[in-house]
Amino acid sequence: MTKASRGGPLQGVRVVEITKVWAGPYAGKLLGYLGAEAIRVESMGSLDVTRTYGVEDINNAPGFMAVNPQKLSVQIDMKTEKGLALLLDLIRQADIVIENLRPGAMERLGLGYEQVKQAKSDIIYVSMSMFGNRGPLAYQTGYAPCFAALGGLSALVGYEGEPPTGMNIRYADSTFGALSAYAAVVALLHRRRTGEGQHIDVSAVECMTSMIGDAVMDFMLNGVERLCDGNRHAEMSPHGIYPCQGGDWISIAAANDESWRALAEEMGQGALARDERFATLTARKANEDELDRLVAGWSATRNAEALSKALQKRGVAAGKSQNSIDLIADQRLWSRGLFQDVDDGQGGSRPVIGPSWRMSRGASLERGAPRLGEHNAYIFGEVLGLSEAAQRELADAGAIR
Repeated sequence: MTKASRGGPLQGVRVVEITKVWAGPYAGKLLGYLGAEAIRVESMGSLDVTRTYGVEDINNAPGFMAVNPQKLSVQIDMKTEKGLALLLDLIRQADIVIENLRPGAMERLGLGYEQVKQAKSDIIYVSMSMFGNRGPLAYQTGYAPCFAALGGLSALVGYEGEPPTGMNIRYADSTFGALSAYAAVVALLHRRRTGEGQHIDVSAVECMTSMIGDAVMDFMLNGVERLCDGNRHAEMSPHGIYPCQGGDWISIAAANDESWRALAEEMGQGALARDERFATLTARKANEDELDRLVAGWSATRNAEALSKALQKRGVAAGKSQNSIDLIADQRLWSRGLFQDVDDGQGGSRPVIGPSWRMSRGASLERGAPRLGEHNAYIFGEVLGLSEAAQRELADAGAIR
């Protein structure tokens, strides 16, 4: 198998992924979407939980397929000395290594940054963990719910006057993964300018805290402790989710006085925009309960989809709250390339969520997630230059399984 060019800004960049579950693989997925060759290191003896949880066929696991499209899979058993030596040989051919194992695990395997740097001096090495690999809390490990809670986000998600209800945990993994991928791209630019590689130590908790910088600084500088406030926004009003016909809901955000006036006109109540209770943002925030009651009473009699289009025509940010069926059926998302059909590796095709950006010279998206070890021959033969006899010998020794 000879790799054809897919284009994209990272064409020619090789990424070796030693990752588990969601956040680490998501970082590799984004780099692959930018054109990099992303190689997942896997082993039959240590399968990712996303390949095995709730399924019988490890090559058709929805969780794994969701976060690993366009990647290559190579089988290397990291529990054997020959397997570790083989992995180090692969890293020598790479530009980026991503790992999200327990802090200290890579060092114990002889694959920590300082050890890998001896084999590949300009390697970009991305470590992903809950609190980072250094510091008094580095020993702690966790998953997405921990990231969101310890980073402070979950404490702010809930309705006004009620205890926090928390947030969708996948937001933590995807944000953590996206920031790690971004850091890797910045490091590539640095290496292009200086020739230097680097170790990027990414803390999931710090990534989450960066999303609420205003709340953190308000507390640090002013002693103000933010509380849950539902869907409200400090600089917009009205700003919320309002009921519509048939049990549907609509998101409406008046970004300024002009959009509020347009909303009032659509409501057929233009006088509201001149009402001293609602004429300015300060006034609207002071009377937000009453404003929300008025908007909700009006929207409850309207069709969500039709109302969203009417408001958008007036320049008011609005959209129907979509369930999974709404999303996959939304032709606007298909036409913009968010959903794309790819080769499923079994003679058919399947839809995947594509990149969240559009580029004039973007990378093509061609394949779904790989079968376990699907690209062994290419990795061992073409990338590492091993003969078939050498590969059989490594397989017999347990290094490839």
